[in-house]
Amino acid sequence: MTDFITLHWLDILTTILGIAYIVLEYRASILLWVVGIIMPALDVWLYYSHGLYGDAGMAVYYTLAAIYGYAVWKFGRKHNQQAGQQLLISHMPKRLYLPAILFFFTAWALTYWILRAYTNSTVPLLDAFTNALSFVGLWALARKYIEQWFFWIVVDVISCYLYINKGIPFKAGLYGMYVVIAVAGYFKWNRMMKQQSAQK
Repeated sequence: MTDFITLHWLDILTTILGIAYIVLEYRASILLWVVGIIMPALDVWLYYSHGLYGDAGMAVYYTLAAIYGYAVWKFGRKHNQQAGQQLLISHMPKRLYLPAILFFFTAWALTYWILRAYTNSTVPLLDAFTNALSFVGLWALARKYIEQWFFWIVVDVISCYLYINKGIPFKAGLYGMYVVIAVAGYFKWNRMMKQQSAQK
C-alpha cells in the first residue's frame, strides 16, 4: 500500500484538487480559480513525467489562465451588466463562433506539429486536440459562457481515455467523473441563468 501511494501520490493529490475544482465550477464559485492556479502547477510535473508533453504545456497555460479567469470574474463586465454586479452567466454570442472554431483548428494543428517535431509523444493527435479545445473551453469559462460545458465534456471523455492508456488511473477516474459533473453543470448553470433573467 505504501509503495502504491509513493508511486501515485502526485496523481492522488491533483485528483483531490480536481474534485474541488469541478465542484466549485459547478457552483459557479470564484474560488475555482484559486484551486485552478495550484492544481495545474502540480500537473506540469505529473504530465511531463508520463510523456504527456502537450498536457504539461497546457497545464502552464491553465495556471496563467486561472489568474486571468479570477480577474475577469472579479472585475469583468458584460453588456447591460450593472456596476458592482458579479459577472453573469450567458450564452456565447453567435459572432464569436467562427473565431473560436478557427482558433481551435489553428491551435490543434500547431500543437500537433510541436508534439510531432519536438517530443516523443505517442498520442500527438489526441493530446493536441484536447489541448486546443481546452484553450477555447477555458476562455469560455472565464467569460461565463454556458457553452463551456460542451467543450469540457468532449475534452474530459478523450482525456479519460488518454490517462487510462498512460497509466494515470486516478486522473483517468477524475476525468470520468468530470464528464458526469459537466453534464450536471450545464443544467445547473442553465437554471442559474434563468434565475438571473427573472431578477432583472
